[in-house]
Amino acid sequence: MSVAENRSADTVLAGIGWMVLTTFCFVAVTGIVRYIGTDIPSSQAAFIRYAFGVLFFVPMMHRLWIKPPSVPVLKIFAMRGLLHGVAVVLWFYAMARIPIAEVTALGYTAPIFVTIGAAIYFGERLHFRRVAAVLVGFAGTMIILRPGFHEISIGQVAQLVAAPLFAASFLFAKRLTDEEDPTTIVLMLSVVCTLVLLPGALLNWTNPGLADVLWLALTAGIATFGHYTMTRAIQAAPLTVTQPVGFLQLIWATMLGIIVFGEPADPFVLIGGGIVVAAITFISHREAVAARRQITPPAPATKD
Repeated sequence: MSVAENRSADTVLAGIGWMVLTTFCFVAVTGIVRYIGTDIPSSQAAFIRYAFGVLFFVPMMHRLWIKPPSVPVLKIFAMRGLLHGVAVVLWFYAMARIPIAEVTALGYTAPIFVTIGAAIYFGERLHFRRVAAVLVGFAGTMIILRPGFHEISIGQVAQLVAAPLFAASFLFAKRLTDEEDPTTIVLMLSVVCTLVLLPGALLNWTNPGLADVLWLALTAGIATFGHYTMTRAIQAAPLTVTQPVGFLQLIWATMLGIIVFGEPADPFVLIGGGIVVAAITFISHREAVAARRQITPPAPATKD
């Protein structure tokens, strides 16, 4: 097998690895936002988080002057930032009001939209193993939520509305990876989201405590790195591969809620989480095997 073939075979695994790292980053962000709670209005907290994200990128701003994005690409940046900004406010609102595992589980309606969108807009093939992994992961999420057995709260509604908006943001990010590098994509998301969130933050502004500001600064750093790793993941592998891996975030979120915040361990959460892990293990293994088979010639072809 040539060096080029080896590199091609490892691309899918690299994408999976980047996505696993992304799940750790976003769960860390979830924990901090949960800790802050309702001390700061959701729109203001989201604005402060993205404003710090822009500050982190100030040393890199010059690249936009050296190589400015084209007008069509700028339009995609703007649309993605608008949708993502609204979704972030809804997520902050939900995070302060319902358990961590529940927020994360509801967020897993997003991969369904992403997978369908990737097939429609990017022509990615919906292999049975990919569809099965997403559906099984979603089934595990439904076991955790047990719809019909709990009264629907405003926090749940907020997260359910946020999910398709996040999905659209992911699809725009995938489109942007064809023309822009991951750093520029994350930089522009931070800039546009900050502008989108500013009006709502000003309308609901309260003077935050120093501790809350520092926590949000840490959130910005971790989340910005998480968006970078996510962009690297979707650049390296198809969305229909990386999205099922994202279900791991549910496991980390459940553990965080139990260990740090004392949220009760629900047996349905444990059962559903086990199903999610099984789905991710299956898709990761199958995609790695499929990638190597595609570039490995049949036995007779390897003979001189």
